[in-house]
Amino acid sequence: MSRIGRAPIHLEKGVEVKVGADNVVIVKGPKGELHQPIDRDIAVEVKDGVVELKRPTDQIRHRALHGLSRALVQNMVTGVTKGYSTTLELVGVGFKASNQGNLLDLSLGYSHNIIVEIPGELKVTTAQEKGKNPKVTLTGSDKQLIGQVAAKIRSLRKPEPYKGKGVKFEGEVLRRKAGKSAGK
Repeated sequence: MSRIGRAPIHLEKGVEVKVGADNVVIVKGPKGELHQPIDRDIAVEVKDGVVELKRPTDQIRHRALHGLSRALVQNMVTGVTKGYSTTLELVGVGFKASNQGNLLDLSLGYSHNIIVEIPGELKVTTAQEKGKNPKVTLTGSDKQLIGQVAAKIRSLRKPEPYKGKGVKFEGEVLRRKAGKSAGK
């Protein structure tokens, strides 16, 4: 059996899990409510504050879905209790970030500023300290949505391999290349 799939998910106080029609898992907690459709072959059981997912056979497809479904439900439970956060760093001279509500205004070295509308489920904050790179922080309860929005922001100006200029995740290690002079 899948090691990830067979591990039970223990629910904390204040977290409620329901399985709705069409095998849609609904998780409610102090930080919000999340919905996730689970494949109809995977059975979701909620008993005494523990969620267990079971698969019908040992087919490759069912084994793959077993671990995936369990990880998705676990991420939802963690999201409605603790929440998730991702920080992006803007590396480059003159790169700036500011926000007004959920509108993110980025100056990334192009001839114009880029305005990104952040979904209402997420909260965006920007920080600009003297001598440090500007930072954009996304917080919310939906891990998938945070990752998707962060990847979209990063795609606006990916870090280049020579000087490392661009938008990168905080703590991301970039593969750097030597310049022209290294060939001599």
